[in-house]
Amino acid sequence: MIRIGVIGTGVMGADHARLLGSVVAGAALTAVYDLDAHRAAAVAGTVPGTRVFADAIALIRADTVDAVLVASSDSTHEEFVLASIAAGKPVLCEKPLAPTPEGCQRIVDAERAAGRRLVSVGFMRRYDPGYATLKSTVDSGALGAPLLLHCVHRNPSAPAGLPSAMPILGSAVHEIDIARWLLGEEFVAATVHTPRRSRSAGRTQDPQLLVLETASGVLVDIEVFVNARYGYEVRCELVGEDATVSLDTPAATQLRRDSFVGRVLPQDWLPRFGEAYRRELQDWVDGLRTDGVPRGATAWDGYVATVVAQACVAALESGTRQPVKLD
Repeated sequence: MIRIGVIGTGVMGADHARLLGSVVAGAALTAVYDLDAHRAAAVAGTVPGTRVFADAIALIRADTVDAVLVASSDSTHEEFVLASIAAGKPVLCEKPLAPTPEGCQRIVDAERAAGRRLVSVGFMRRYDPGYATLKSTVDSGALGAPLLLHCVHRNPSAPAGLPSAMPILGSAVHEIDIARWLLGEEFVAATVHTPRRSRSAGRTQDPQLLVLETASGVLVDIEVFVNARYGYEVRCELVGEDATVSLDTPAATQLRRDSFVGRVLPQDWLPRFGEAYRRELQDWVDGLRTDGVPRGATAWDGYVATVVAQACVAALESGTRQPVKLD
């Protein structure tokens, strides 16, 4: 049994705690921490035997914790991941690994110095059944050489006053990682185009169109629209020399009535990717139980995603094509 401590019990952390405490085989939720002690206590109360810690570092170092899941605010990720590495404990960190490339680099260096893999990053789309099928189709060669990848990421609404960089850093970063995973190569440059702002966007530049270039010449366009109003939707299509493959929003049912065909869309990411989160946690725990090595996206993957996202932010702010420079 892998005893796990969760740092951060907001919406994301609370759902992870629920899965670890009741669904993921081979896992035991033993500790939680949150700045809001009442929120942490409420989560701990749903899983008997879970201790609430008053300090995140104490949780990481506790003898009752074998592995750590970090779901706290982005600015704390580097500190808690580095502390987990120092304690020799595997850590699954929600994206971003760190908000800056420099912070991610410090984590990569610390893991390298530790001499073994300890870090996983929560890019859960790699575990989504639809994306997994798309990946196997690409790898089979059935499409021929990839040429274009079209991605759509839409949210119904965003907080007022959201900085224009956040649709990239908070949403499109998932497309950045999954595109790199699907294509199996790095990006070399980024451009961001800005159409007329939606009337619902306030001062946020929304929507945005990101265009990424890979080393072999594949173009990836990412439409990120965080005030689309109608619901949460993620889609993509990969165009190859010989064929195309598409990923649409899965729907269990369709309503046909009065010359109308429709389906219900979720209002956030959890219904759409709930199964991906479960599979991600199960695979992480399975890796720790079988050979002690965590699975999933690596610290390097987290570093690259942050570097590419920051290049996109620079392109947005400058209006120019920006190179992607990896260490």
